[in-house]
Parts: sequence; structure tokens; C-alpha cells
Amino acid sequence: VHLIPVNPVREDGLNPKSRKRIMPDLLTEPPAIDPVYEAHVYCNIPTIAERSMEGHAPHYFKLVSVQVLIRHGDRYPLYAIPKTKRPDIDCMLVPSRKPSHPQLEAFIKHMSKGSAAQMDGSLSSLPRYPSHSLCEMGELTQTGVVQHLRNGQQLREIYINKHKLLPSDWTAKQLYLETTGKSRTLQSALALLYTFLPDFDWKKINMRHQWSTIFCSGSCDCPMRNHYLEEEQRRQYSLRVKNNDLEKIYVDMAKIVGIPTRQLRASNPIDSLLCYFCHNVTFPCTKTGCIGMEHFKVIKRHQLEDERERQEKKLYFLYALLATHPFLNQTVNRLQRIAEGKKEEVFVLYSAHDVTLSPVLSALGITEARFPRFAARLVFELWQDGKRPKEHFIRILYNGADVTFQTSFCKDHYKWSSKPMCPLEKFVNFVKRDMFLIFNSTSYYDACRRRAV
Repeated sequence: VHLIPVNPVREDGLNPKSRKRIMPDLLTEPPAIDPVYEAHVYCNIPTIAERSMEGHAPHYFKLVSVQVLIRHGDRYPLYAIPKTKRPDIDCMLVPSRKPSHPQLEAFIKHMSKGSAAQMDGSLSSLPRYPSHSLCEMGELTQTGVVQHLRNGQQLREIYINKHKLLPSDWTAKQLYLETTGKSRTLQSALALLYTFLPDFDWKKINMRHQWSTIFCSGSCDCPMRNHYLEEEQRRQYSLRVKNNDLEKIYVDMAKIVGIPTRQLRASNPIDSLLCYFCHNVTFPCTKTGCIGMEHFKVIKRHQLEDERERQEKKLYFLYALLATHPFLNQTVNRLQRIAEGKKEEVFVLYSAHDVTLSPVLSALGITEARFPRFAARLVFELWQDGKRPKEHFIRILYNGADVTFQTSFCKDHYKWSSKPMCPLEKFVNFVKRDMFLIFNSTSYYDACRRRAV
């Protein structure tokens, strides 16, 4: 089943010429929910270097595996606001244009030599970097490429330079790479990989294609997952129709562009507006008037309220447990193999979407996490205790912040442990057993066919 987004907002963003500035620079986080601030965070415009907690551990611990799940970088919208001019964003990669990266030019050259890579199925027919002077719908922008060049560089400094996770003569078997079949996810993976392993040998690259946005591979048949998704979408719809401010804004915007309100709502205007916002491009105007910041703020605020209610109502959580079990089970199985001494697939990269990361965060119990921004990264680190080599621990990091003890399976562990991470067996038990308890089941198959208690 192809899962549709469960949040009214989805992706987007861009990369332009110099335009009227509509986005204030907010240096400190405001105390209350501020839709403009939250949109600014979501855009993730590459500016100053991020502080990150990846790779931190007591000196006697050895890093043995890293698995990274990313959301693609900044992209052109998937939807257009009817009867308005599309945002004028250039998707050609121009190293002299901001935002840029010192390795952007070298990245472009290296991507042009990529025919030797093994790409599953339809991936081989996708472009390896964006190249349209007017972005196509959903296309990765220069901002999106730069976001992942920065991600890869940061992970290289920690995992390769400091922890020597991969030797200089690494082999194809030490990597596992998987992406959905969209150019924006493939290109995001290649951008991160390029700065993580600069000038890599294309013959060592084997990019696997994942047809499902929830990475359920061969375990996608799950009727109750679909049931909870439908229930969640009903909750979403109910919240929207109760919001009078939102309805007034939609009516007003529909008048400006001269279409029925229902048609405007269906065009998912926030997706397009976020693109204007992230790229400092003036919102669109017609002869009747202009869409403005007030329209944007009301829609964005509703989105944030929807995310908050989603956490409280638990329907999304039940969906998330069933949606992400195949992915988390694959993750756990790989970590167990490595803990037993296998040397393969020690660095894993999954390139995905907001609708991939969001349920994973929910299923793990990381309720404080923001909705996945452009180029968000979720990292699973596996560590071996040098004093007790049979003992292995995991750390989970989201956009560089250590969220290990926010997880439902390890939130109490730190109270009595001196180690800044979680025993691997706690993660294993959660995925193999505890994820099903709420469904009064002992297996994924059974949980997929039984209602939660």
C-alpha cells in the first residue's frame, strides 16, 4: 500500500536569487510556539556549523557500527497554488551562489562519473544531481545538496577521522545504502556520501531501491496499520474543520487566487508557501490581492497544533509502531550481527522522507522531537565496552542531539547506570517483543491483525 502523508504539511523549500526578505533571523528560541520560528527551523538553511553530540562516549568504548536515516534536503514543492506563478527557483548547481559548500564543485564533477555504480532497478535512470534552471516539482535544490554535503562532512569528521569506523581501503560490503525511488532521496544520499567518503570509488557503491516510504520491504501486509492511518487522517480532518481561523484564511486565499475554497485546500498551499518562505521569495500576488505572512502563520500554526494533538491522541503512535517495525527489526538484526563480530554493513545510510522519519521517532517514544526538517538525520550508534568486550550499547541521536534516554525502552536506564548509553538488549527486546504489547500480541503478523487494547 502506498501510504499518503499523515500530516497536512509535507516537505518543500528552495534556493533563489536575492529577493525581498520575509524571514527574520531568530537567534534564540522563543518561549511559546511561534509559527515563523518553527518554519525557520524546518527550512534548516545552512548557516553556522552545528554542535553535535555524535561520537561521544567514554574513552574505553569502541564505535563498531553507525546507521543513519535521513530525510532528503530542501526541495521544490510537490503542489502548486492554482492560478499563481510558480516560485522562481533555480535548481542548477552553481558553486558561486549561496548557500554553497567548499566541495560543491568537486561533488558535481564526481557525480558526472557515476556510471560505474550499481543502482537497483529504476535508480539507474535517475539524475545524480539536480540540473534544471527552473526546478521541477519535488526536485532537490542547491540548498538541499549543500545541507547533505554538510551532514556528510560532519559525520566524516566524527566517524572516520576520529573513530576510524571505516579503513581507508573500505570495501563495498562495509556499506549498506538504500533509498526510495525519488531523485531527491537518491541525490541527498549521494551528497552525504560524497563528503563522508570523498572521491569514493563508484565501483564500490551499490545503491538499493526501497519501493515503500516506510521501508517495510517484504513485510508490508499489515491491515491494522492501514486502519490506524485512516483513523489518524479522520482525526486530522476533524481538527481542521473545527479551526475557524484556518477556514477564514482559506476562504480569503481562495478569493485572492479566484478558485473555490475546497480546491485551494486540496492544493496543500502550505507546501508551496514554505518554499517561498525558505527561499526568501515574496509570497504570490494576483490582481485581487496578495497572499501574505498572516495567511502563512495561521496555516503553519494549525500544523503545529495538529502535531501536538497527534501526540496526545495515540492513533498515530499505534500506526507508527506497525509502520516502522519492519525497518526497526532490520536495524536490530544488523546491530546484533555486528555485535557478534560480523564486519559487514558497519556504515548504513537510508535516504527517505518526512513520512519515514516521523513514525520512527514516534514508535521509539521520542515525543519531544520536532517534525523532521529538511535534511534531518536520525543516527543509531553501536558501541562495544572495551572493559567488557561482550557488552554492547546503543546511542540514538536526532539532528546531533542525544535522544537515547527519551526513548520509551531506555528512559529509566540512566537513573541507575553510569554509562551514557543504552544496553543493546533493551533495544532488541523493545523491537522483538515490547512493540506488540499494546496490541496484546507477541508478533508483528499477529499485531497487524489485532486491535490495540
